[in-house]
Amino acid sequence: MMDAIITRYTGEAPMDLAQWPTRVDATAVPAVDLTVLHDLQRRLYAEKQTGVIIILQGIDTAGKDGLIRHVFSGFNPAGTSVVSFKQPTSVDLQHDFLWRINQALPARGEIRIFNRSQYEDVLVCRVHPEILLGQNLPNIHQVADVNERFFKQRYHDLRHYETYLRHQGFAVYKFFLNLSQDEQTHRLERRLARPEKNWKFSTSDLKERQYWADYQKAYTQMLTNTATEKSPWYVIPADDKPTARNLVAAVLTQQLRQLNPQYPQVTTDEQQKLQELLKELRKGKI
Repeated sequence: MMDAIITRYTGEAPMDLAQWPTRVDATAVPAVDLTVLHDLQRRLYAEKQTGVIIILQGIDTAGKDGLIRHVFSGFNPAGTSVVSFKQPTSVDLQHDFLWRINQALPARGEIRIFNRSQYEDVLVCRVHPEILLGQNLPNIHQVADVNERFFKQRYHDLRHYETYLRHQGFAVYKFFLNLSQDEQTHRLERRLARPEKNWKFSTSDLKERQYWADYQKAYTQMLTNTATEKSPWYVIPADDKPTARNLVAAVLTQQLRQLNPQYPQVTTDEQQKLQELLKELRKGKI
């Protein structure tokens, strides 16, 4: 049942995001046992072989922050961290657009959650191409230069970057939280109406909402051009937060099980030494 709800998109067929569900029957999505996921994370951290990057993308109010709190709260903080990619800094802009991503990659055995990611660089600038004019990019001198050729090159770079990471022993899991415009309206209304949620509201949310259709098109093009069989996008219906969290947790549990991380094996000689140390400790000699 769960496999029928989770959309694993590999880019093999054209897609229209407007035709994809934003809500599913919550009763068809059983709760995921997060203790299994937590155990897999501990094994991954102990093994120190594979670094894991979890990418969360979605329109404003899609529920990325809440998902992180609920799904990852039980993880060992020594091996798990979150990076939020916002507007590039002046330092970021002195480098290539993937430079800041490289700085944030996890070590082997760690999980790094990207709250937004390198994919912002084919989303915001497609809706607002003028922001690229001050980034000193080659052959970008006017808005007309931010054309399909430019985006085709960026999509190419993003796909091959993930291939490179995979060759180096890093796993990338990409989630797109698919939110409806009606549900975004409801969530923005709550941020405005409830004092305890006022702090989450930004006037830029309403400004960007005017470009809803443009962003939906940009997301569709991003998904179509950056999904592959080995690096798919998981498109998650996000109108119901608990359901979205369960779906993401289910995918991660399945994928980490396939990695099959194991605790390091202790040799017989090492075990004997440990037992000798234990005896000394119990005798009060250490």
